[in-house]
Amino acid sequence: MIFSIDRNTQSQPSCRYDLNVISFSNGLTLVHQEIPSSSVVVADVWINAGVTTEPESWSGISHFLEHMIFKGTKNILPGDFDYIVESTGGCANAATSYDYTHFFLTTASQYLPDTLPYLAEIILQAEIPDEEFYIERDVVLEELRSSYDDYDWIILQTIANTIYQNHPYRRSVLGEEPLLLQNTPNQMRCYHKTYYQPENMTVVLVGNIDKDSSISLVENCFQDFAVRSECPNIYFDSEPPIIDIRRKELFLPRLEQSRLIMGWMGPGIENLEGAIALDMLSLILSGGRTSRLVRKLREEEHLVLDISCDFSLQKYSSLFTISAYLSENNIEQIENIIRNQIYQLQKEPVTPNELKNCQRSLCHDYIFSTETPEQLAGLYGYYQILKKANLALKYPHIVKQLTAEKLQSYASQYLSPEYYAVCEVKSC
Repeated sequence: MIFSIDRNTQSQPSCRYDLNVISFSNGLTLVHQEIPSSSVVVADVWINAGVTTEPESWSGISHFLEHMIFKGTKNILPGDFDYIVESTGGCANAATSYDYTHFFLTTASQYLPDTLPYLAEIILQAEIPDEEFYIERDVVLEELRSSYDDYDWIILQTIANTIYQNHPYRRSVLGEEPLLLQNTPNQMRCYHKTYYQPENMTVVLVGNIDKDSSISLVENCFQDFAVRSECPNIYFDSEPPIIDIRRKELFLPRLEQSRLIMGWMGPGIENLEGAIALDMLSLILSGGRTSRLVRKLREEEHLVLDISCDFSLQKYSSLFTISAYLSENNIEQIENIIRNQIYQLQKEPVTPNELKNCQRSLCHDYIFSTETPEQLAGLYGYYQILKKANLALKYPHIVKQLTAEKLQSYASQYLSPEYYAVCEVKSC
């Protein structure tokens, strides 16, 4: 066997079952959690390959490759993998983002030894035939074109472009049509052989499978990696802080309500406490009728139809946004009220009642989002690709430990009423 297991396996206690993080000698990582009461097992394979690993002229190749993985190998024809999984009552899918691509399979526990080898082979030994490449490229291009009918996608892409002017986070996961048309099957094979290697890969197994069986199965399935290649080197620096107000106007046809979106950069995974603090502040600002922005702008002033905050944790830098649906063209007034509320977060600590309600709500959300093997596998894989899987278990603890003074400090550090990006969205 080419695998030998690191003796220093980590076992982290969770509220219900142990989480095992196991390192193999070739760099592959296995994250395992046995849930004996479950009738299924989820296999979720995470690869450190996304927008941040793409040469800029190859923009969109990670997502395109995700499609091509399902075209099979020399031994597995297109459609064979889906047939094997679905004929045993399972399901499989995949997704690509800025920091990762992942492929997940849910099946009854007794069928995992029959289906996981197929998933491993299509990921590790993707054939990427020329003819299938050009056929699937039309599918990817149609997906890209369809995205321009999705106003939420357009708005989010616009605010990302405004905030991130140097970092790959400014680019679309779907890529750009002219660049996709220039890509070749050989480039994709090179990209696959560069990044779909064991040190870039985490296999997550959650459900009714024990630790020893998981190790043996992964050891047998994930050993035939493709011969290594090397893509053009990727270089990017951290995005410098915003030191002004970056403003854009976006005009969209048939838009029913004007919108105002304001955005800030938050910390990446290296400052998990700061990231969770911003998650809490987003709830304090817009987490229900009694939250600050909802109460002020919607319930009292009737200036917006709705308002919400979103926080997205990413590896290098996170995104904090406030989005308002306007009842009339009063953008300047609404923006000034939001700025004032941000200033209040910096000037005064949140109230004990706000802190208590926020902590309770987020801890309840965490419980509800970790009920199923699918949810747990996704959570562990996501944190492992960003840094370490066991950080997922620390979320409720950090939420409970954050004080009003710490929230005030993080608001001052990351949310400025003077420096931010703003997008005004209007009908044309």
